[in-house]
Amino acid sequence: MKKVTYIFSVFGLVMGAGIVAFILLRGVTPEGNSAPANSYSPSVNLEDSDMISLPEPRQEGHMSLEEALALRRSIRSYANVPLSLNEVSQLLWSAQGITNEQGFRTAPSAGATFPLEMYMMVNNVEGLERGIYHYNPVNNTLKLKHQKDVSAELTRASLSQSMVSDAGVVLIFGAVFERTESRYGERGERYVYNEIGHAGQNVHLQAAALDLGTVVIGAYRDDEVEQILQLSPEVRVLYMMPVGKMNP
Repeated sequence: MKKVTYIFSVFGLVMGAGIVAFILLRGVTPEGNSAPANSYSPSVNLEDSDMISLPEPRQEGHMSLEEALALRRSIRSYANVPLSLNEVSQLLWSAQGITNEQGFRTAPSAGATFPLEMYMMVNNVEGLERGIYHYNPVNNTLKLKHQKDVSAELTRASLSQSMVSDAGVVLIFGAVFERTESRYGERGERYVYNEIGHAGQNVHLQAAALDLGTVVIGAYRDDEVEQILQLSPEVRVLYMMPVGKMNP
């Protein structure tokens, strides 16, 4: 009898340890099929009447993925021709657009925590004033944050890289690290940087498919850029991508 009791006790301990390990391991799983933790940014007020609706993004195109991959290049010189709202919508959707009813997006996000915030500086777009805009992926809209031409200031803060002021738009990738780190701890920082890379490559491929030029800018004075853009304190700028029409 004692032997049977001993066996059941050991079995119970092993099962208990297995359950604890399972729970702990779930906490470090980068991705899952759970519903998104943040279906939209808490900084976005969906009731605002000054939201600018963008054209519905296409999910079918004339170029294959393989051709877009072959054409992807860093382009630093742009024609002085405005971008269309259709092109702007497609670019923003490629970075953070929602692709199903659960709220999942075009770029993978660890635990569906969605730390990225997309902003855009408009230099030359049909139907849009110059200024800084925030993208809301939930309903594919823009909200004007600052109607001010800051292209010269942002160019200086970007170590005088002329693409910033020459492009039709500059896509600005911000991140709220706390969204991911609150779930994954210090490891969450790595997941945020991974996600920026996914989203940036999406924009590169979308630009290639639209016959537009773009390049990733990582060299800039962080504090100065964030001050110019007047972002919330929790948002850090990690990437900027000027996008413009290709020169003939």
